Amino acid sequence: MKFVVRPMHIISVGGYIVETQFPFRNLIVVNPTEEPIKIDIPIFTEDWIEEHRQLGLEITPLTEKESFLSNFRKAKIKLEKLKKEKLTEKN
Repeated sequence: MKFVVRPMHIISVGGYIVETQFPFRNLIVVNPTEEPIKIDIPIFTEDWIEEHRQLGLEITPLTEKESFLSNFRKAKIKLEKLKKEKLTEKN
């Protein structure tokens, strides 16, 4: 199955991790491009991370000990900064 990550958008895909041996509890996925990118779901292996990074996505894997909210906010701030830069370039 595929899921589309909209341009300049951020999502969490923790609900799509189905492998009990997967070392991360959640993944933050950022599409910093101006094109939509399709991702494969559900997520079964660690290889998924590198395969999708090669598509241009920024992926932050989170373990049980890491704060989801803190990392999501950091990624969101970075994305908002990128959006402003791209908007400035167009004007």
